[in-house]
Amino acid sequence: MRLHITLDDAVAAELDARVGPRQRSAFITGLIERGLEDEQRWDEIESSLGRTSDSGHDWVDDPAAWVQAQRGGDSRRTG
Repeated sequence: MRLHITLDDAVAAELDARVGPRQRSAFITGLIERGLEDEQRWDEIESSLGRTSDSGHDWVDDPAAWVQAQRGGDSRRTG
């Protein structure tokens, strides 16, 4: 789909300096995709707020021990 957008001259010049005039669309598409992914993540975070109870969790008594146990349980970690 073609889309018409307007950029400030200074922004367009910086864009061209960074990616070149023949790569504008690909660069802008990547930025928009990342921005939309960020928005989706925030939507998911906001929709999950309040879904976990405030008590009865393994980490309540000793958060540092819980973190250490979590780190030790991940076989991809070293050290």
